[in-house]
Amino acid sequence: MRKSLLLLSFALLPFIGSAQDDSKDANDVVVNKLEYNKWTLEFTAGQAKGTKPFTQGYYSSNPGTYFGSFTFNSFSLGTRYMFSPKFGLKADLSYDLFENNKKTLSKPFKLEQYRLGIQGVVNASRLFNIQDALGRLSLLIHAGVEIAQATPKLDVGPDFSVDGTDPNVGLSANYNRHELNGGVAFGISPEFRITKKLAIIGDFTTIANFRQHFAWDGHNSDDANNLSGQMIIASLGFTYSLGKEEIHGDWAILDENKLEELEELDKRIGDLETMMNDADKDGVPDYLDVENNSIAGVAVDTKGRMVDMNKNGIPDELEKYMADTFVDKGQISETIASANADMIKKLINEGYVTTYFDTGKTKPTNVSTEGIDFMLTYLRNNPSASIEIVGHADEVGKTAFNDKLSIDRANTVKNTLIKAGIPASRLSVISQGEDASVALDSAEARRLVRRVTFRVK
Repeated sequence: MRKSLLLLSFALLPFIGSAQDDSKDANDVVVNKLEYNKWTLEFTAGQAKGTKPFTQGYYSSNPGTYFGSFTFNSFSLGTRYMFSPKFGLKADLSYDLFENNKKTLSKPFKLEQYRLGIQGVVNASRLFNIQDALGRLSLLIHAGVEIAQATPKLDVGPDFSVDGTDPNVGLSANYNRHELNGGVAFGISPEFRITKKLAIIGDFTTIANFRQHFAWDGHNSDDANNLSGQMIIASLGFTYSLGKEEIHGDWAILDENKLEELEELDKRIGDLETMMNDADKDGVPDYLDVENNSIAGVAVDTKGRMVDMNKNGIPDELEKYMADTFVDKGQISETIASANADMIKKLINEGYVTTYFDTGKTKPTNVSTEGIDFMLTYLRNNPSASIEIVGHADEVGKTAFNDKLSIDRANTVKNTLIKAGIPASRLSVISQGEDASVALDSAEARRLVRRVTFRVK
């Protein structure tokens, strides 16, 4: 039943709270969906520049231009997973190549670098709730850690000089030596959606290395002297959304109000299922049942009480069955009286007359005092009878406490009957202690063993 209601709620969700249709086609701004693609593949290419450190006489930018010349020397392939429409995590592997600008007077150098990055991602468009204003544009912010391996790749001899008059020791000492660097990265990535799954992405990232001995030109500092390395990357590429959903995850706007309504509906369905439990299987839900230990198959009223129109303590359906099946029609009154006595005694001794208690309590619950009323009527109608009052407890708590609790419950019932006029000599108390016959992890089952039962001697 619950699954059916949930499926119905999903079907009706677009109509809850608003008649407006938020769905749009592939080239519109947003698509309102409950599911979206969480995995994204990213590829970018651009220029990486080391800003510091450089050895004197080495540099990468062209001083004759305002922004320097542009060269594709950085390539990156990564994947991103969005835990929610606002927050995610990405990993990428990158390759950078640093070398001198041929249009400058820098001494020649060449250094390769491989980078592995792990970064958190924030969809700022969603975080600041500006996605409607941005339309097909989205803005991602990412930050995390980078590990890189740098390797000088140019073997320059010791007699090299730019103008022929300035001999300089070259890079041959560091050629093909590897160094591992580590640092932090921060970047901003504007993204423009082209199709439902494909988008163009730009990225500007700055990286600060806390451990670095090679300068970007391949020379190295002393091992005891860590350099403070910095670099910037500007790149352009594309992202492709992976998954069975039709919309790129960065634009799949979820209506949080509707999700909250769905969660509330799910909770209400769960509460309704609990209310509809029927422990004694009499067709009356427990929350309406004031006699939750009725005999299976016996007719009950709307409150779960076994029907007894003549108020003789025997359900009418049992009484009629006995009369129709076992009684001589000419002696029906005498036979019913005899059968009733045996039937009542059997019902009592088999635990159908019961008084229930809440956890840790010795006072009966309001709906279960009818068991005491039944025994009071029985003892008054059978003045020669005496009974045993048997106390029980569930397994929650220590055994010693539960043993005392069960005897206290039995004594509470005994004292109630004494105050109602039954002599104490006709009543005896027994403690059964813990009842381990039900599952300990079921609150509903434990409720059935927190009780007092009776036995006719």
